[in-house]
Amino acid sequence: MEVNEIALNGEIASIEPLRYTPAGIALLNFKLQHRSLQTEAGLKRQVECEVSGVAMAEVAVAMSRLKPGQAARVKGFLNRKNRMSAQLILHATEAQAIKDRDHGDGKTGHVPRRRPR
Repeated sequence: MEVNEIALNGEIASIEPLRYTPAGIALLNFKLQHRSLQTEAGLKRQVECEVSGVAMAEVAVAMSRLKPGQAARVKGFLNRKNRMSAQLILHATEAQAIKDRDHGDGKTGHVPRRRPR
């Protein structure tokens, strides 16, 4: 099997209401905004991207508790949006709120939503 694993921390940019497939499986679409400083070719580079994603079953139910502006860690894999599309989306297999992004202590929980400026 080929490797296709993604782990991405970010802020929930948008999250759609939980819905169900005709087979009764929970389904949720979301967007994750990622910002970080990465090293490439020995140089620091500011990285910013927004990734579209989908979660199913118990992961979708868990993610439905997250709110826009909340920090989260999402793990999963990439696949095409549909068989006719070249656009990639993140299929979440694990997701959790991040309590404190600055300390990297691995603790999870609710992050208050940022106030508009």
